[in-house]
Amino acid sequence: MTFLSSGAVLVLEIVGLRLIAPYVGITLQTNTAVIGFALAAIAIGAWAGGATADRRDPRQLIAPLLVAGGALVVAVLPLVRFAGSFLTGADAGSVLLLAAVAVVVPAALLSAVPPMVVKLQLASLAETGAVVGKLSGIGTLGGIAATFATGFVLVAVFPSSGILVGTGLVTVLAGIAVFVLLRRSAPAGAGRLPAALLLLAVAGSLLAAVAPTPCEEETAYHCARVVADPERETGRVLVLDTLRHSYVDLADPTYLEFEYVRAIAAVTDVLAPAGQPLSALHLGGGGATVPRYLAEVRPGTTSRVLEVDPGVVEIDRERLGLEESAALEVRVGDARVGLADEDAGTRDLVVGDAFGGLSVPWQLTTVEALGLVDRALTDDGVYVANLIDHPPLSFVRAELATMREVWPSVLLLARAPVLAGEDGGNLVAVASHRPLDEAALAEALLAQDSTWQVASADEVAAFAGDARVLTDDAAPVDQLLTPYGAPDS
Repeated sequence: MTFLSSGAVLVLEIVGLRLIAPYVGITLQTNTAVIGFALAAIAIGAWAGGATADRRDPRQLIAPLLVAGGALVVAVLPLVRFAGSFLTGADAGSVLLLAAVAVVVPAALLSAVPPMVVKLQLASLAETGAVVGKLSGIGTLGGIAATFATGFVLVAVFPSSGILVGTGLVTVLAGIAVFVLLRRSAPAGAGRLPAALLLLAVAGSLLAAVAPTPCEEETAYHCARVVADPERETGRVLVLDTLRHSYVDLADPTYLEFEYVRAIAAVTDVLAPAGQPLSALHLGGGGATVPRYLAEVRPGTTSRVLEVDPGVVEIDRERLGLEESAALEVRVGDARVGLADEDAGTRDLVVGDAFGGLSVPWQLTTVEALGLVDRALTDDGVYVANLIDHPPLSFVRAELATMREVWPSVLLLARAPVLAGEDGGNLVAVASHRPLDEAALAEALLAQDSTWQVASADEVAAFAGDARVLTDDAAPVDQLLTPYGAPDS
């Protein structure tokens, strides 16, 4: 029972994070909130369970606690999904509330079981150390087994909903089995098992089946779905969690719906004479919109896409018409690791498009990461990155300061209100060792039917000001990023 209850709590903690991520993102705050509430629930449950075991026969309580905890593990799924419909966004309030809903009560109930088992196992005070140590170790082993099994096996095979419902029902069945065994061995001390707890498990399972979900398909990192554009027959939108992540026109790769993608395309348009092929590396795949655009307007271009989510790649292949070839290669893995494997001085262009509206892979923002980007570029190569922030744009300022540590020429493209610090959303930074033609870039933006403006290198320097340079040792990206709004990612 100690092994099972401790393991169930860890399953709940890991899957709870994935459960709330579609609504509040996977950020440092989200991880902190889930882990913190789980630890608080374990502490409360263990303390209360031990105190109660000294006043009442634990045999009367262990089965009801297991059934109640398991039933609430099942009920967490519909509770989070219904609550998430109203608490979308990465603000601290939404993160804390959803994290609390996801873990606190069931984890506390299940954490009350081990101290009650300890009470039953103690035959004399002379065995206290051995009994407590043994059961503490068994509980820890249960947590370890659940952690590795969930992270390496269950998440890869089952959706989060299946893992939670399955874990909850197994725990409920274990509680029923304990009740039956105690009734046979010690009828006077077994207590009773309220029927309401069994009804809660059934009701939770039924609600889980009808609860609203943002997922059409659950990938390793996202709730994903593909939505058809009602105004364009061949248009498809890839939605990851709550954000419109990519737009792909299945018939016309040159059609670019999102403004920030048109800004990136404008940068690629001025890198070399029209039609001349490029060697490009893309950090973040999404719908592979930019690689498809380059393949169409610059035949012979070779693109390598580094995408961390294998599920997104599968959706690209099956739903968004992605065809891989020698000219368009997709590698699944973290972009920072992929950067380290790139040959030096081979890329004319590196496109950074791995930042989402609710979460930022901090390991791609640092001066060390940008040094790897610079290493992959040719002497005249260009790095163009999609950034997302809202006033006071602290993250963007820090990232621009970091870029200026690596490249002498850094420009910024955005809507006028964003450049003025009055609004937020997507911004596109452009960096190179060679001076970039601001006038040509402004003309390319107009040609892409974009109203975005170009901030010069001097304006970028003033805009960045004394913002901190991000490093692998100090990159508080989640704290710098202002989590309001929902731009395209």
